[in-house]
Amino acid sequence: MEFLLFLGLAVIVWQLWSSFKGLERRIDEFERQLGDLEWRGVAPLAEPSPATVPAPSVPKVARTVTTSTPAPTPPPEPEPTTAESPVEPEPAFEPRPSLLDRLAERRLTFDFEDVFGRRLPIWGGGIALALAGIFLVKYSIEAGLLTPPVRVAFSFAFGVLLLAAAELAYRQEHRIADPRVRQALAGAGLATLYAAFYLAGTRYGLIGPAVAFGGLAAITAAAIALSYRFGLPCAVLGLVGGFAAPALVASDEANVPVLTLYLALVTGGLTWTGGRQGRPWLGYLALAAAFVWGGLMLLGGVAGNGDFGSLGLYIAAVGVVLPLAIAGDPNHRVTRLAAAVLGTLQMAALVEQGGNAPLTWGLYLLLGAALAFLGWRDPRVREGSGVAAALGVWLLFGWDIPPAGPFAAVCAGYAAIFLAVPLAALWLGRARQLDLWQVSLAAPALAAAVYWLFGSWYANDSEPGMAAACAGLGLFPALAAARCWRDGTTDRLLSMPLASTALLAFAALLMLSPEWFAPVAAAIVAGGLLVLFSRRRTRPLAELAWVAAIVALLALLADLPISEREIERLGGGTAATDVARALLRWAAVMAPFAGLAWFEVRKRHLRAAEALAALVAYGLVAQVMPGGWLAWTAALGAIGVALAWRERGAAGWTVGAVAGIWAMPEVGQWLSRGIEALTGPPMLTVATLSVRDALLHIAPVATAALLAWWSLREASDMQRRVLAGAGLAAATIGLHIVFKHALAIDDIARFRELGMAERALWDLLLAAAALAASRFGKAHAKAGEALGIALLLAHFTVFTLLLRNPLTTHQAIGPAPMFDWLALAYALALIALWDARRLLPEAFIALRPVCDGAMMLLIALLALSELRHLFAGTVLTDGFVGQSEDLLRSLLGIVLALAFLWWGSRSGQRSWRIGSLVLMLLAVGKVFLVDAAGLEGLLRIASFLALGVSLIGIGWVYSRQLGRREG
Repeated sequence: MEFLLFLGLAVIVWQLWSSFKGLERRIDEFERQLGDLEWRGVAPLAEPSPATVPAPSVPKVARTVTTSTPAPTPPPEPEPTTAESPVEPEPAFEPRPSLLDRLAERRLTFDFEDVFGRRLPIWGGGIALALAGIFLVKYSIEAGLLTPPVRVAFSFAFGVLLLAAAELAYRQEHRIADPRVRQALAGAGLATLYAAFYLAGTRYGLIGPAVAFGGLAAITAAAIALSYRFGLPCAVLGLVGGFAAPALVASDEANVPVLTLYLALVTGGLTWTGGRQGRPWLGYLALAAAFVWGGLMLLGGVAGNGDFGSLGLYIAAVGVVLPLAIAGDPNHRVTRLAAAVLGTLQMAALVEQGGNAPLTWGLYLLLGAALAFLGWRDPRVREGSGVAAALGVWLLFGWDIPPAGPFAAVCAGYAAIFLAVPLAALWLGRARQLDLWQVSLAAPALAAAVYWLFGSWYANDSEPGMAAACAGLGLFPALAAARCWRDGTTDRLLSMPLASTALLAFAALLMLSPEWFAPVAAAIVAGGLLVLFSRRRTRPLAELAWVAAIVALLALLADLPISEREIERLGGGTAATDVARALLRWAAVMAPFAGLAWFEVRKRHLRAAEALAALVAYGLVAQVMPGGWLAWTAALGAIGVALAWRERGAAGWTVGAVAGIWAMPEVGQWLSRGIEALTGPPMLTVATLSVRDALLHIAPVATAALLAWWSLREASDMQRRVLAGAGLAAATIGLHIVFKHALAIDDIARFRELGMAERALWDLLLAAAALAASRFGKAHAKAGEALGIALLLAHFTVFTLLLRNPLTTHQAIGPAPMFDWLALAYALALIALWDARRLLPEAFIALRPVCDGAMMLLIALLALSELRHLFAGTVLTDGFVGQSEDLLRSLLGIVLALAFLWWGSRSGQRSWRIGSLVLMLLAVGKVFLVDAAGLEGLLRIASFLALGVSLIGIGWVYSRQLGRREG
């Protein structure tokens, strides 16, 4: 009982403190407004003198702050008057108090002495009287002065006496002139009566629990009624005592129907009273206490249909009906929404506790219907219905092994309340965006719950019942989408019911068909969305069509045995498939992407649609085409797009890339063999790919790339360079593979015999390609010629000059000097260097001497190689270098130096003259340091004689050349 008393006191203090803080906020606001007006220059008016009668316009002029002086108005002409009708003066005009006056008057209404000296003591006195009564009874009990019946009688008498005193104070208001006196007395009397019934029923057992409970209920009703006469304390005590009464009555078992009826009446009375008295917070507290009692009853457990029904009706009343009784609630939307959400949560707990019994589900649907009705009247609180819809689906998912009949009835009621009502609001023009969301999400959610409980996830057979359920539920979002389409609703909102409809339609088709039909079903749905997209070209509809097309593609590539076999054929596999079924699946998936490629207007999405359509088209052809010809299939597709459908470039690039992927394994193997040839044994025929691989896998990409480069003149330079580079690279690799097989060098012995011939002939082919490019390349003649020259020089330098030079390795160069394969290779390299020197742009003109030096070096090496061929035969490494050959090398160096000098003098190229000097110095050094050291007699004399004559001749020639330049 002490707890009840202190709880009531806490509520009263809280209310007083809230009022005090509100008063402070109002005073602060008035002070702010007063300061703002003073800053603007508005001053209060002086009180008009009682002897004067101010004109009505004078106060207005005094109160008006103007920024400019108005033009003077001429005075009105006086009207003629007669003595017979004198004009009586008008009554004096009393101006309305200004805002400043009212603010100043309100500022004086708050005074510390007034609040803490006049008001609060009265409340404290009432509380003291209540405590005095309680402590008096307590003292009498401890002293043993009174028996329990007498104590209870005195408690009742004291409570009634206090109420009588409150009535007397009310009737003597003209004398007391303070309403807080009667409020304090009434509050103390009600508290004493609550204590009396508590003592009589629970403490002493003088009356039964039912009588005690009825007495407490009567006191609660009296408190609510007396709040209209005596004010706030009665209402607060009615709130605290009314909800504490069931806990104060000792009873072994709670009567749930009576308890819920009592709590509903108390809550209703308090909410209605709070609204009538302008105290909505009283209704808030009553609803909060009602929900607390609902939670306590749920935690305590409910048994029996009567208890379930009573508690369900109570939750529905507290969650939906009773919040409507709070009149004048400034936050009525939040209040009703919060009550609806709490009521829905408690009702969901009741359904779970009742084991999904039909009665509890009926109560839940009753709550949902009430929320739908409330939302129909006030669309701003329809969130409560949305919460109930979401919790309802959650409860359905948690229903363990439901009977088919009751489950179908619950689903039908759910659809009627949470789908049909928002759909009707949409068609009648009363819907909010939330209603559209509810229809769009609740329908597929309900279908998922149905399939979760009754569907078969692994069945290949059709499920017409499940399909009918999905189709029926799909009607709700479909009708919503139709209404939005007709009204021209924004496409972002239209996409919600369309997506829901598409999802349910796809699900229905899946349930009617075997698993291999899934991509076809998704393609059918995507086709319907594409039809809508073709009529209204908007981004949300395009995205829906994209999602449906991608779902179809994912269904096609799903991890199923049939999909694995079909995908295997894309790489040339020979897995057995049902050709007709495979063609239907791949054609169905290709259709949505083709439609998107036709209707899409966004460039990136258009290219993506073209690329995906081309990929799926390749997969379609792969189902019937032999694996060996798939690379040519992709290449021909790229060629066809490049020649006949140039605006669909993404499709051509995609199938061209497929052809390139086919060539990648062969190109990779060729590159690996080539890298091995740089560091190890030469590339033999047995280590290379077959001619068939080159023709079936490399030739297609080369053909497609080069034809596309030739036909796509309007493509960008970068794209054309990529096409040309890819085509030439593939063509070169394929031609090299065929060329290697033509000579059939399959072992080291044959390589020593024909290796030099093979390299010379390959250089000849590269030179022919460069020549053809220079003659027929037109706009790209120089680039093609330069590429051929670069390849020739690179091949010659790496393999003939450095790695496989016949001067250092065992290589047969041919039968006769100067008519052998080595001479051909050197001649082609010299021609390539001469052509490269000619093709050098002006910016690289300084590199011409480098080309001249390289040519002189090659000429010298060729001369030495052919001299060695003359003495050693076809294999230059056979035998030893004799004295005669060594002397001829020196002589050959001198002759070449003279030849270089002659050519440099004739062509005016200083680099050749310098090269001749370098070669001459090397030859002289060799003669003095090597040759002369090994000669004796006449040979030594002849050697020095020849050297002397040569040096004199060179000096004479240089002097003539330099003399001509100076002249």
